[in-house]
Formats: sequence, C-alpha cells, structure tokens
Amino acid sequence: QVQLQESGPYLVKPSQTLSLTCTVSGGSLTTDLYYWTWIRQPPGKGQEWIGAITYSGSIFYNPSLKSRTSISRDTSKNQFTLTLSSVTPEDTAVYYCAATQDLQVRTDDYWGQGTQVTVSS
Repeated sequence: QVQLQESGPYLVKPSQTLSLTCTVSGGSLTTDLYYWTWIRQPPGKGQEWIGAITYSGSIFYNPSLKSRTSISRDTSKNQFTLTLSSVTPEDTAVYYCAATQDLQVRTDDYWGQGTQVTVSS
C-alpha cells in the first residue's frame, strides 16, 4: 500500500519561501501510475488543489497559484517537493500530499496525514 508523509509543520514569515517535501513509501514515483499531488485546506475553507507531478514527470499547476508554485521530484529519494514563494497569511493551511488517479482529488485516494503551515509575522 502506498503511504505518504509530509514534512513539517512550519512557521514562516510573510514574503518568505515555503518548501514542503512528501516522502512516498510502498510505491514508486516513476513506476506507479499516479498523479503525485499537493492539496491545501485553509481553516474554515474548502480544499484547494495546488498541483501535481505525474509518474512521467509532467507537471500541472493551479493557474491561481502557478506564478508562485514549483513542484519537483527526487526519484532517488522517492520524494516530491512543493515550493511556494512570497507567502502571505492567506497561505496558512493544512497541506496534504496525495497519490491520485488524475487531476481530480478524491477522498479514497491515498493521502498523507497533512502538515500545518502557518504564515505569520
């Protein structure tokens, strides 16, 4: 069974850059045919899809976040990383990584437990 674990939690200051790493076990970033996905949920709000990197290395971003977002992977470590620059307090959220079948995230996909990111001065 695929398991995912996010790094963190994190406290970062506005304007700084956030980097989160998802470590995958029980599966492979390159041979398991998943979209390796980042999602976040701000307090009191719904989930927001951030982006994904596929088993083949294709990358997809939420257009609203694309200018500040970078997703990469380290296949030797079986990890993929989210980098979010110029953060503001509105970026405060629980961040999740997930293994999904496509660009639509489903509850029964494989999910990490989530990690708290707080942006505060």
